[in-house]
Amino acid sequence: MNNTHSARLDQLIANNQQHLISGGLKGIEKESLRISKDGLISQKPHPKALGSALTHPYITTDYSEALIELITPPFADIKETLGHLQSIHQFVYQHLDNEILLCTSMPCGIKGDESIPIAEYGTSNVGRMKHVYRHGLWHRYGRTMQAIAGIHFNFSVPEALWPVLHSQENSGMSLEDFKSDAYFGLVRNFQRLGWIILYLFGASPAICKSFFNSRPQLMAQFEEFDQGTLYHPYATSLRMSDIGYKSKNQADLRINYNSLSEYVDSLGHAIATPFPDYEKIGVVVDGEYRQLNSNVLQIENEFYSIIRPKQIAQSCEKPTVALKRRGVRYVEMRSLDLDLYNPIGIDEGKARFIEALLLTCLLQDSPPMTEADFQTNNRNQLQVANRGRKPGLELERNGNKISLQDWAVEILESMREVCDILDKDDEHKPYRKALQAQQNIVQNPDLTASARMLAIMRETGQPFSRFALGKSLEHAACFNGHKPDAAFDRQFNELAEQSLSKQAEMETKTQLPFDEFLRQYFTQQCTDEH
Repeated sequence: MNNTHSARLDQLIANNQQHLISGGLKGIEKESLRISKDGLISQKPHPKALGSALTHPYITTDYSEALIELITPPFADIKETLGHLQSIHQFVYQHLDNEILLCTSMPCGIKGDESIPIAEYGTSNVGRMKHVYRHGLWHRYGRTMQAIAGIHFNFSVPEALWPVLHSQENSGMSLEDFKSDAYFGLVRNFQRLGWIILYLFGASPAICKSFFNSRPQLMAQFEEFDQGTLYHPYATSLRMSDIGYKSKNQADLRINYNSLSEYVDSLGHAIATPFPDYEKIGVVVDGEYRQLNSNVLQIENEFYSIIRPKQIAQSCEKPTVALKRRGVRYVEMRSLDLDLYNPIGIDEGKARFIEALLLTCLLQDSPPMTEADFQTNNRNQLQVANRGRKPGLELERNGNKISLQDWAVEILESMREVCDILDKDDEHKPYRKALQAQQNIVQNPDLTASARMLAIMRETGQPFSRFALGKSLEHAACFNGHKPDAAFDRQFNELAEQSLSKQAEMETKTQLPFDEFLRQYFTQQCTDEH
């Protein structure tokens, strides 16, 4: 990626059309573990007052019954997105039954895999499929890894920009194909430099020893911070390391991001290819499903990528089929740790920085990725996750070594013009301020969230578990006693009731045998959610 020049942006400016990059839609998905006030993972079911985790559009569960996921609609104004997320938190806290939400990405209070309840979605075929998929993840990776939480940032490019880019590049593609191709260019560029998100915003440099109860052999690679905590001294985001979402189980998986068709084909190949280790687990054992299949991936979502091209799937439609039929609609950036210093897990400055970075990735040239590029990107991400704050750390770029700090300076400088355009009509210059804040952090690694977290733990003599619990209680106090406004409260109570009714309706319908439902799903012969 060329960090200093963008032909696309230059041409937009020459035609006085640069304003078209403003107003992209931003949505947020935020995961949090429900825990007791003494710091243990909840054993209670998803609160019924919040609605059905299967059918509610904005409040669901991720892997575990205790891992709640809060979803905002997409808004052009990031303040609206964050305000909506704040209101959802306020609504949720009314129904937590003396529990709180853990504010950190890495879990605490875990007593082995069996202490993590797998999410339940009822008796419909769709609900059973979601549950069985999670059983498969347990047998393949363990439950503990699945209890890790994070923020997903969804972004779509302003629709008015696409015809202009399409025209100025004289593309022979249809507009829809051009959009998808450009989104894949964005994705490739983010994979090249997405390590900067881990460096700037990583907030998981330490791990509670309870995380390793089911995998004690992994403890040897870490240093002891105190009796209850392991860490790497210069780590930024152990969530994104090989003990988290960069799982060694998927280290050899090669997903092609050079085009939509190659992406769909490579994912489809992984879903259709048997894997000996997973064949040993079995699919149906003693009449019970252990996993959806014994292939490299059960479904598309099992592939843990730092960014995904997305299309909204229709009823009973596979994500790759949705992409193939209708192209890319938005991207989902998945590498963001929870901000433990903010009650909703993300602040406005961070969100504006991410938007500017994603736009920069779109506007810059994005050559195809080779197998070597794929490996390099992975190595860089793991380097930054495990030791990103190490003085003098070097990363790989175009076959050469470059210091993390020098590269980071280049990336931030390449964002300046985009930030200035996004700020054009705002005297407060929030995008430039967000950029400046990160420039300061690049110059002083002690200002990173990961460094600050370790410094506070040292100063206060707190293990990670106590530090995390204390912060979580602080955040809970911000929400308790603060209901959302009456209209929002009424809307979400209605949504909860509607979602429960929808699930009940799905479960009363005549359903296919589950094995036939799966067969039709994977062959895409199904027409509804029976």
